[in-house]
Amino acid sequence: MNSARRKAAETLAQTDVVIEVLDARIPEASCNPMIHELRAQRQRPCLKLLNKADLADPAVTAQWLDFYSRQKDVKAVALSCKKPADVARTPGLAQALAPHRNDGTKPLRMLIMGIPNVGKSTLMNALAKRKVAAVGDEPAVTKSQQRIDLSPQQIVVDTPGMLWPKIEHDSDGFMLAASHAVGTNAVIEEEVAAFLGGILLARYPEALVQRYKLDLAELGDGPALVEAVARRRGCLAKGGGLDLEKAALILLTDYRSGALGRISLETPASRAEMLAAAKTVQTEVNEGDI
Repeated sequence: MNSARRKAAETLAQTDVVIEVLDARIPEASCNPMIHELRAQRQRPCLKLLNKADLADPAVTAQWLDFYSRQKDVKAVALSCKKPADVARTPGLAQALAPHRNDGTKPLRMLIMGIPNVGKSTLMNALAKRKVAAVGDEPAVTKSQQRIDLSPQQIVVDTPGMLWPKIEHDSDGFMLAASHAVGTNAVIEEEVAAFLGGILLARYPEALVQRYKLDLAELGDGPALVEAVARRRGCLAKGGGLDLEKAALILLTDYRSGALGRISLETPASRAEMLAAAKTVQTEVNEGDI
């Protein structure tokens, strides 16, 4: 990650617009603060692509687009990098953020950035209209930077996915894990599924009823939901007990694939509440150290 950060910083110096790819289901949780710092140092505008918008709650996505529209030098759009028509809009949107590169003297230089497994390589392939970057439903597929000349007036560079050294908020870690932005060997899937279950029970209970035919009156929290899925899907371990690991994977897979419907795990309001609560806790800890 340190090597990728240094290389990205070097390339950013020769870049006009940063194209930051986010997961539309978790826009801020999937937003690497290091990218903001690097971009701010060079004062580069940013086109935020809320990818996988076809999997996210459209009403919540609209709230995020409004949220980002209030930020300086930022343009945000929701799309699916798997849809050529969506991707075709990207260079024009980036060009609008760098009007000085519209005079034909020098090409528009775009740099694709983002955390692992948010769709950067899928975007790169769609822009190039051929397979130039490896794609997979797992983190860290892209290992090095790749440059493509889209035309004499447009250059795009793809970068490896970068995570920051320490994820400050536990809920961000859980959302990233649920959305498959971190490797499965770095998390306990039962805990991630229980966290995801808590959000689903609070915001999308109807999706659970439709998918698993559950009685929500019997479900109190995320762990109880995982157990209910295990019973409903016949997930049994040796000895007759419930195979909670298997049930957790079913729940996570159904969320990731869209089988549960269009779901967003955070909203601008829930994000603000989480940050406020974290600040209160930190203040109390600091006061206790005095």
